[in-house]
Amino acid sequence: MNLVINGQQKSVSEHIRTIEELMNELKLNPQLVIVEQNGQVIDKQSYSVAPVNEGDQLELVKFVGGG
Repeated sequence: MNLVINGQQKSVSEHIRTIEELMNELKLNPQLVIVEQNGQVIDKQSYSVAPVNEGDQLELVKFVGGG
């Protein structure tokens, strides 16, 4: 499946159906990432049911600690 992630074309496994599965594929911690899908911020509690579709545009914003 082809997605646009943070402005870059990315091909991911065809078996990915949800944002949670995408996070696992990309080895990202869902608790530390905010997802905007096609212009709408997705609630973290919805990651396991929010569908990912061919051509979706996703912005993944990771929180980074520091001081």
